[in-house]
Amino acid sequence: MSKYAFLVAFLFVAILACKPVGAINETPAVGAPAPTFTLTTNEGKQASLNDFKGKWVVLYFYPKDFTGGCTLEARNFQRDLTKYDAANAVVLGVSVDTAESHKSFCAKEGLNFKLLSDADAKVSELYGSVMEYNGAKLSARNTFIIDPQGKIAKVFVKVGPAGHSEEVLAALASLQKS
Repeated sequence: MSKYAFLVAFLFVAILACKPVGAINETPAVGAPAPTFTLTTNEGKQASLNDFKGKWVVLYFYPKDFTGGCTLEARNFQRDLTKYDAANAVVLGVSVDTAESHKSFCAKEGLNFKLLSDADAKVSELYGSVMEYNGAKLSARNTFIIDPQGKIAKVFVKVGPAGHSEEVLAALASLQKS
């Protein structure tokens, strides 16, 4: 009997160990208050979600500075920045990279929006946007539109970087009409 109890216990532990990191924390639901945070920006200053009350916030999580998909996504947000400004929206990028890495990434790519350092992945976890790669926690490519009252208005999970900015702008326009 103890042989079977051990086997059941082993299988239970094995199943728990195989759960993806992001499955522990689900993404916040549309209509729910956006989890608040304060993180260090690429400028070395603190930025809080509360700093942007009264504006629409496009909070996008991405895996790593200086990588192909992340660079493409950031360039497209930069390209469309005047459209976001016209829609009373700010773009904030979040990854587990350091503020120094973000500073270099912004300088190299000419990015004029804030990138936030979530080095311990706690904010990524709050937003259900964590993945594991080669044993390290990274931010998963998810985006949240937060309304001016601080509530989640739209959630995009596992986004493709190429056309994502256009997709976000279209959703933002639709949300602002309703």
